This record gives sequence, C-alpha cells and structure tokens, in this order.
Amino acid sequence: MSDNKKVVYSIIRFLKDELTSLSPEACESIEVAIQCLENAYEIPSDHPSLETATPLTRLFAGQVSESSTTPASSSSFVPTKTATAAEKEEAEQLKTEGNNLVKAEKFEEAIQCYTKAIELDPNNPVYYCNRAAAYSRLNNHLATIDDCKAALKIEPTYSKAYGRLGFAYTSLNMFQEATQSYQKALELEPGNQNYINNLELNEGLRNMSEGSVNGVPRVPNLQNFNLNAFFRNPSIMSVASQMMSDPAVQNMMSTAMSENWHEGGSEMETLLQVGHRVAEHVQNTNPELVEQLLQQMNSAVTNVMNNQPKPN
Repeated sequence: MSDNKKVVYSIIRFLKDELTSLSPEACESIEVAIQCLENAYEIPSDHPSLETATPLTRLFAGQVSESSTTPASSSSFVPTKTATAAEKEEAEQLKTEGNNLVKAEKFEEAIQCYTKAIELDPNNPVYYCNRAAAYSRLNNHLATIDDCKAALKIEPTYSKAYGRLGFAYTSLNMFQEATQSYQKALELEPGNQNYINNLELNEGLRNMSEGSVNGVPRVPNLQNFNLNAFFRNPSIMSVASQMMSDPAVQNMMSTAMSENWHEGGSEMETLLQVGHRVAEHVQNTNPELVEQLLQQMNSAVTNVMNNQPKPN
C-alpha cells in the first residue's frame, strides 16, 4: 500500500477517535469528512495493513516538541521518564518561579518555566495544570485543553484540571463538553462554589446559543461587536453607573476579586465570579434596575443581529 494511503488512514483514525468528545452537530460534520476521505482514496473502514505503529497525535506531538521552544502537550501523551530526586527538586523550583511570574502577569515566561519543569518531571500533573492556567490567561484555550487532558491522564481525579478544562470549553462555545467537565469536577469536589457558578454560567450561555430563553433573542456572533459604541450608549452607562455607585456592590467586587486572585483564577474566571456575586446582590436588592439593564443590553444585541451580513 502507498504511504499516502497510510497518512490518510491515520487521519481517518484520528477523526474517529475524536467523535467520542464532540457535540452531535460536530460529529455529523466529522462523519461526512471521514466518508469523503474513504471514498476519495478508496480506503475501507478497517484495513489492518494501513495501521501505523505510532498514532497521528503522538507523531505530531513529537514533531512539535522538537521544533518548538514551548512544546504543546497532547491528550494522547503518556509520560515515560521517571525523574530523579534532584530533577524533582529543580522542577519544583521552576514551578514556584512560574507561579510568581503568573502573579506578575508574565504569562509567556511562566509557560517556559512550567515547560522546563515538565521536561524534568513529566509525571507531575500539577505542572500541566499550572501551564494550562497560564495558557488560559493568554486566551490560548486549545493549549489549555491539551494540558488539562495531559494532567488528567496522570491523575484522573484532579478536580482543578476538570474545572479549567470546563472553562476552556466554555470559552470556545463547546458548552456540552464544558458541562461534562464541570460535572466531573463537582463529583470530585462537591460544593465547590467556583465550579457551581461556572456550570450555571455555561448552561445559561448554552441555552442562549441554542435559541430564545424567556423571550430573549438568540445571541448572535459578536465577533465584530463594537464594545466602544456599546459602552458609550448613555442609557446603558446610566444604569451601570447606578449599579456601581452602590457601596455594597463596590465592597463585594473588591472582596470577590481579591479572593479569586489568591486562588489562582484567570482574569476571565475572576470577572465571572465577581459578575455572578454582583448580579445576585443587585437582583435581590433592586430587581427593577436589573430588568432595566437587561432591556438595554437586549436592545443592543438586537441591533447587532439586524446588522449581520445577509446570505448571498
């Protein structure tokens, strides 16, 4: 058999493996792609002679590790090296240095430290999870997912890895996967308020993406949404100013941001936690103000929907 067919067969095998972790809509697209490849290259569904000794993801991870100063981990990566006592000690020092760099918001440098720690001791899931947090701060959610999966391969009961995995999935609008990750995190760490809040947020975003919720229009693609114009809207700023002038809200925001920062949450996680607490407080004390703000925001979203490009 030709090498080309082996390459295509490896791609098909990879796509089939991905079907177990994707949404039903994504699976339909992947299945069509698999059928097209099989037909175009005349490859049967199962053909042992086309199997390769090393899976495609392992080959890719190995190549990236050789050509990049910041190698990406893979969900199929299995550590093989056993670190010596001296290597473990050095890796811990690098982890501490990376943590300090994260606090200083030097995320690229932190990633380099965690990567060196992983090279010394690839069996420590904390290094992968910490690097995932640094990637998250840079909005590199795919790298975050890879590192969380690597950490979970080493330690399947690592709840923090599931929590960060859920947040990355939410950020990529992969709401079903996010729900599963948060539920697993809560199984391992019941009552964790961060996981509960993020799960509730994920479910709200999921409902909004799937259709109208209590009469609110479906949220459109806001990639080109003009935030400057949104926050220059006098009506919205007037309502927001009323909310932010409340001393109780100010104190709550300061306390929540401080607590979440010390817990090592990303900037987005911190904002989500603060927003959840503030919204809950204002809803309980001034529901009319919340309703007014929602009406203004819904109006802005409707304008974005009306300005979307029309189909050709």
